Amino acid sequence: MAASAHRSTGTAAMSLSLFLLAAIAASSFPPADAQASSSCASHTFSSNQLYASCAALPRLGTTLHYNYTAAANTVAVAFRAPQTSKAGGWVAWGLNPNGTGMVGTQAVVAFRHSNGSLVAYPTLLDSYAPSMAPAGAAELAFPVSDVAAEYAKKGKEMVVYATVALPGKGSEFTHVWQQGSSVVDDVPAAHPTTGDNVLSTGTIDFSK
Repeated sequence: MAASAHRSTGTAAMSLSLFLLAAIAASSFPPADAQASSSCASHTFSSNQLYASCAALPRLGTTLHYNYTAAANTVAVAFRAPQTSKAGGWVAWGLNPNGTGMVGTQAVVAFRHSNGSLVAYPTLLDSYAPSMAPAGAAELAFPVSDVAAEYAKKGKEMVVYATVALPGKGSEFTHVWQQGSSVVDDVPAAHPTTGDNVLSTGTIDFSK
C-alpha cells in the first residue's frame, strides 16, 4: 500500500513538472495572431503609406492593411497577395454587405493588362461566373475611390489599394478575397474551385 502511494505521488509530481515545462515553453512564444500582426505591421509600402491595422488572412497567403475612419465610416485598404504565375495573374478583395460568400460582393480587382500596365477597378461579383468587368459609379452599392495597384517584392506580390465608404452604420462586414493565375483577353479568368480559393472569406471588424 505504501509503495502504491509512493508511485502515485511520483506520477503526480512528474505530471505537474511536465505541465509547468509546457506552460513555460508556451509563454516563450506569442500567440499565432500576435505573430501574424507583428509580421504584417512591419511591412513597408513603396509610398511609405502607414496603416494602423493589419490582418494576416487565413487563406492564400494574403494580407490586409487598413485605416478606419469612424467619423466618415470609411476604410482605406491595401490588400497584398502573392503572385506565382509568370504569365501574370490577378487579385481581388471586397465586401459583401448582405451575404457570407462570393455572390453579392463588391470587389476591387487588379491584374496586368496586355499593354503591360497594371490596372485596377471596382467590379461586382453578382454570380458564380461574374463578368469581372469594371463597374461604373452608378452600379456600385457603396462608393469606392483611390483604386490603384502595384507589384512588390520584385513581382512576387501584387498590392491593390482602395478607399471604401462602408455601407450602413456598422464596422463589421463579411469580406472576400481571391487570386487567380491567368488573365484572358484582359479579363481575369476563373480561379480554382478547390482548396483555399473556395474558403477565402471571413468576418472583419474595421474598428478593432
